[in-house]
Amino acid sequence: MGKLEIRHLRKVFEDDSRPIVAVDDLDIDVDDGEFLVLVGPSGCGKSTTLRCVAGLETVSEGEILLDDEPITNQPPTERDIAMVFQNYALYPHMTARDNMAFGLKMSTDLSKEEIAERVERTARMMDIQDLLDKKPGDLSGGQQQRVALGRAIVREPEVFLMDEPLSNLDAKLRTTMRTELQNLQQELDITTIYVTHDQTEAMTMGDRIAILNDGELQQLGTPLECYYEPANRFVAGFIGSPSMNFFDVEHADGALVHEAFRYDLSAEIRDELSVADGPLTMGIRPEDVELASPDDANSVTVQVTVTEPMGDVTYAYVELGGETCTLCLSGERIIQPGATVDIAMPENRIHLFDAETGDALKTRSATRTEDHGVRA
Repeated sequence: MGKLEIRHLRKVFEDDSRPIVAVDDLDIDVDDGEFLVLVGPSGCGKSTTLRCVAGLETVSEGEILLDDEPITNQPPTERDIAMVFQNYALYPHMTARDNMAFGLKMSTDLSKEEIAERVERTARMMDIQDLLDKKPGDLSGGQQQRVALGRAIVREPEVFLMDEPLSNLDAKLRTTMRTELQNLQQELDITTIYVTHDQTEAMTMGDRIAILNDGELQQLGTPLECYYEPANRFVAGFIGSPSMNFFDVEHADGALVHEAFRYDLSAEIRDELSVADGPLTMGIRPEDVELASPDDANSVTVQVTVTEPMGDVTYAYVELGGETCTLCLSGERIIQPGATVDIAMPENRIHLFDAETGDALKTRSATRTEDHGVRA
């Protein structure tokens, strides 16, 4: 078992001038064997949360339970938890073998033979058996990361905690290690909390993602739920690259009125919206903006200012009433800066947010189509 419960966690750091609230009333359940990703901008409280779970920070308020047993006040050595850090934290004077074995020697009663067998078995799993007699200084960044992961795996803990373990790797290796980590976690079936500021890592790795901002949980859900059904404007803007387009509009007489366009809403959406006239924020993802003809409903004529050919797609940037709008077009379409195009924003793909609170009033549903020929 490795069920982890975080109950109303609050962490306050005392400062000379004022207290700093790093985590505020965080409430999360992590199921046994689940891969949960904590994601958010720098300073949002994700690493502090991880350190509280590990016992490296004291909790100001709240409770942490592992398999229904409170561990809030237990020292780190008594928690069945292993942590992987951003900087690997390997002892430079020890070989990879000794680094992996060190924690077992310090915290268990295993014999030398049992420790050696665990290290060898884990090294084979991580494909680093040929590196065991080398020291960290003789290893590449990717190899050091594998040793650091192996050091955590040999402990066979109830929970893995990973604090941005791939951020020091180059882009190509980071992509490879993402896949390896996912395969490894599924093979071991160990509850894992993974911290990152990279929303691509969050979307591709997590069973669920918890999005934090200013110490508060903004949304907890599957990657697709958070992408298609964001709880608020912050989540909508943070998840997805390029970011969602936003327009400040006035809701009046069944339409969304912007400086550069008027967007007439259908009766169905007007009934669904059911809010008084006033300011709203309209959002739409770049891939949902379509090239249209001037005759299409709610189409707008714009001028392309910048293009970014990426191969499979081309990002085109246009000005819309003083605001930049990003389009994601097929890479086969050639479009030049300065070109004039007509764009449309399909009603079933727009998002609407309360202009004051940022809360979502309308989102695009995360509907899925059945994949024929795919066997579970």
